[in-house]
Amino acid sequence: MASVTAKIDFSSHLILFIMSLSTLSALSPLDGRYAAKVDALRATLSEAGFMHHRVKVEIAWLQALSLAGFAEIQPFSDAANVLLNRIANDFSEDDAARIKSIEAITNHDVKAVEYWLKESVGLALPESYNHLAKRTLNIAPEITTELKAAAEFIHFACTSEDINNTSHGMMLKNARDTVMLPSLQKLIARLTEIAHDNAEVPMLSRTHGQTASPTTLGKEMANVVARLQRAALRIAQVEVLGKMNGAVGNYNAHLSAYPTHDWESFSKNVIETRLGLTYNPYTIQIEPHDYMAEMFDAFARVNTILLDLNRDIWGYISVGYFKQKTKAGEIGSSTMPHKVNPIDFENSEGNLGLANALLKHLSEKLPISRWQRDLTDSTVLRNIGVAFGYTLLAYDSCLRGLNKLETNHTRLAEDLDNTWEVLAEPVQTVMRRYGVENPYEQLKELTRGKGISKDALREFIVGLAIPQEAKELLLQMTPANYTGIAAKLAKKI
Repeated sequence: MASVTAKIDFSSHLILFIMSLSTLSALSPLDGRYAAKVDALRATLSEAGFMHHRVKVEIAWLQALSLAGFAEIQPFSDAANVLLNRIANDFSEDDAARIKSIEAITNHDVKAVEYWLKESVGLALPESYNHLAKRTLNIAPEITTELKAAAEFIHFACTSEDINNTSHGMMLKNARDTVMLPSLQKLIARLTEIAHDNAEVPMLSRTHGQTASPTTLGKEMANVVARLQRAALRIAQVEVLGKMNGAVGNYNAHLSAYPTHDWESFSKNVIETRLGLTYNPYTIQIEPHDYMAEMFDAFARVNTILLDLNRDIWGYISVGYFKQKTKAGEIGSSTMPHKVNPIDFENSEGNLGLANALLKHLSEKLPISRWQRDLTDSTVLRNIGVAFGYTLLAYDSCLRGLNKLETNHTRLAEDLDNTWEVLAEPVQTVMRRYGVENPYEQLKELTRGKGISKDALREFIVGLAIPQEAKELLLQMTPANYTGIAAKLAKKI
C-alpha cells in the first residue's frame, strides 16, 4: 500500500501568529527583542502616552477657562476639579482604547479625545456613535450637571495643534528629564569612575594608528567625560516651547467670542504655569519645532561622541588593553570557544547609527512647513519614541560593556616597553632648548620607521652636548613615565 504524506497548510497558523502581537511578532525590535530595555519610554512616548498628554492639556485649558471670568462658564467646584484631575492623572490603556474606538468613526485623533472627555463628564456622544458600548460612569449627579454646563468649553477656540504641540512638548520634556538624561548620566558616571581608577595607568597613544607620545588610560576616558558633560548640558538647556493661539497663531476664534479678553496673557499662563513649558508668541498653525531640532541635534551630538567611544574601546579590546569579564553560560562564537566578543560596544554603535539617522531627519524636517500648515510633521513626530528608543538602547549597551571591562596592566606595560622611540620627542625638544644643531633631523634619522632600543637611546643621550643635569632628566625618562599631566587631568574630571 502506497504511503500518503499529509500536506500541512501553514497559512492559517501564520496569520494567527502575526495577528497575536508579542515581543516575538513585533515588527520593530524596540517592541520585540529589546522591548524590556525601552519600557521606561512607553508611558510617555507611546500612542497611549500621546493621548494621555492630550487629555492633560484639554483639561488644563478647560480648568483655566473656568477661572477666566466669563459669564458662560463658572469656576468649578472642588469636587468637579477633583474629578477632572482624576481623569487627567488616572488615564489607562482602556481609556486609550476607548478613544481609539471613537477615532475609528471621527477619523480625527484630537476630536476623538474631545468626545471622550465629554463622555467622561457624563455627556452622550452624537448619534453616529450609538453603536459603541456605553461607558459605565460613577459620577455624582450634581457634578455631571455642573460639567455638562461647561461641556462646550472643552477644546474651546483650539485648533488640534494647540493640543498636539503642547502634548509633544510635555512628552519630550518628561522623556528627556526622567529617562534620557538620567541614563546618560549613569554612563558619564561610569566613565568618570574608569577615568579615576586608571588615572595613573600609562598607555601608548596611537595617532594615525602609529605609536605616539604616551598618555594614561584614565586621561583618555576623561576626555570623553568632558565632551559628554558639555553635550549633556546642551540637551538639558533646550527650552521646550508651546503655543495655544488658534488656527494660524493670531487668536482669531478666541477674539470672535471674547473680543476684550487678554488671550495672549491667558495662553501664556496656561502654557507656563499649568503645563510647565515656555510660551512661544510667534507661530503659524503649528509651533515651528525649532526647539525640537535643537534637542534632537543635541542628542545626536552626544550619540556621535559615544559612537567615537565605542569604536575606540573596541580597538583597545582588540589590542588587549582591556579584557572583558566573562559570564557563565555566555557564548562568544558558535564555532570558536575561546572568543569573548565586544558585542555590547558593537550593539551600541549600531543603534547609535539608527538613532542619529532618525534624529537628524527629525531636526531637518520638522522646522519646515508649507505656508501656515502642512501635515508632513504629524507622521514624523510619531517616531520620536523610536529615535529615543534606539538612543536609550545604545546607552544601555555601552554601559553594560563598560561594566565588563578590566584593565590589562601587563599588556599596556608591554606595549610601552617596546616603543622607546616615543622618547625621541622629549630628547629633540631638550636639544632645541640648548641650541644643538638640527635636533629634529638627528632624531628622525635615528628613529623614523625603525624604532630604537632603550640602550641605543641612552647611548645617544649620553653623547649629547647638553648640561649634565638635562642629560640626567632625559635618562630618567621611560615610555611609562613620559605622560605629562595626564594623570592630573584624569583625576580632576
